[in-house]
Amino acid sequence: MTTLFKQTQFALQLAGLLLSLSAVASPPNILIITADNLGYGDLPSFNSKTTIKTPHLDQLAAQGARLTSFYTASPTCTVSRACLLTGRIAQRHGLVNQLPGLAGNYGVGLNQKEILIPQVLKKAPVSYVTGCFGKWNIGFAEGSRPTERGFDEFIGHASGNLDYYRHNYRTQHDLYQGTKELHRDGEYSTDIFAEAAIDFIQRQSKAKRPWFCYLPFNAPHCPVAGNKRPGEANIWQAPDWAFKEISLSPKEINPKKRYNAVVYALDKAIGRVLTALDKAGTANNTFVFFMSDNGGFRRGRFPYTEVAINDPLRHGGVTCWEGGLRVCGMARWPGKIKAGTVIDEPFWSPDLMVACARLSKAKLPEKIVFDGKNPIPLLTQRAKSSHKSFYFNFRKHAALRQGDWKIVRERPDHPWQLFNLKEDLSESINMAKERPKELDKLKASFTAWEKTF
Repeated sequence: MTTLFKQTQFALQLAGLLLSLSAVASPPNILIITADNLGYGDLPSFNSKTTIKTPHLDQLAAQGARLTSFYTASPTCTVSRACLLTGRIAQRHGLVNQLPGLAGNYGVGLNQKEILIPQVLKKAPVSYVTGCFGKWNIGFAEGSRPTERGFDEFIGHASGNLDYYRHNYRTQHDLYQGTKELHRDGEYSTDIFAEAAIDFIQRQSKAKRPWFCYLPFNAPHCPVAGNKRPGEANIWQAPDWAFKEISLSPKEINPKKRYNAVVYALDKAIGRVLTALDKAGTANNTFVFFMSDNGGFRRGRFPYTEVAINDPLRHGGVTCWEGGLRVCGMARWPGKIKAGTVIDEPFWSPDLMVACARLSKAKLPEKIVFDGKNPIPLLTQRAKSSHKSFYFNFRKHAALRQGDWKIVRERPDHPWQLFNLKEDLSESINMAKERPKELDKLKASFTAWEKTF
């Protein structure tokens, strides 16, 4: 009996060790959530004066790290998504502008030879199952669609904006499952994408397969008149329950209050996704990253754009001022990223490609220049940023950040302006004349960047 007991005890210990090693070796799931044109100062966790209620994003910030110097690589939807998914800035991947109209949104878009995050994860030592649910906006011609670029599953839309309930972009019905049209008229798009992500997470977690979920919501993008029926009001769209839960009437006409309801509905959808992680038992082994694709819009041809808050940053979307580039960001990885931390080290969206490769132990393709660097030490060990500088160029706008200093110009024929972001986050004091040597140093870095393209 003694020998049998010892053998049984050894077998149990060995099983426990193998289980432990399996748990350690199991790569983390990856969930990247993006909002569409959310303002830097819209969330209570970034701005105590905001009137918007986002309890679930507040909780996410408390459970992980709030990222106060995180940048999108471009201040517009199409380009920022291409930069995130490729780990490369626009001047390398070639998609330098917003895709225009039906021809643009349903065209090739991003060069089909570019490698995307899901394609890298497919080649990890343990291959990931991948899903995309929401706004694509980087090309939808044959060969350009999500399920043709590394994603196993897709429910979402091709365009840069769609009606939240009709799911059309201009004259085109614009909701798809895979490459086929999906008709769910009358359902709120935010909820469609959240529920698709939840279903994906539940199925893959039950199958015990490592997964990557890219969840690019179209909210809170502003309403667009071209997506409306003749005579239909062009107003912010949210479910009746969202208005009621923040003490508003669904008939409210104030654009800012209606926008608050859109963001509240988005927050609740994100809360359901995070709850699904808990119920699936995968929350502790999931790296969660949340960001806005670019800053909230403060001007432009769209109506009611001046409702997002980018305070204390200057200006907003489609500009290279901080309000267009610095976006609200959060990261959670239980046991790895310390809860309740604030990380002010600068990094940017191309870093997420490198993060996904490191988390999955996948090898990045050689002979490709990536603009991302590994952000995991920054997030988990409070390491300094690996970046010496950050280059930005969109249409006529351009900027470069290096250390605490930043140069900005609004047109190629305009002089560079110089700002110290540590002392002047709102970019209100031009130091170009007072600090000519600093100005010349950043201009030289800008030129050095351009020589690498």
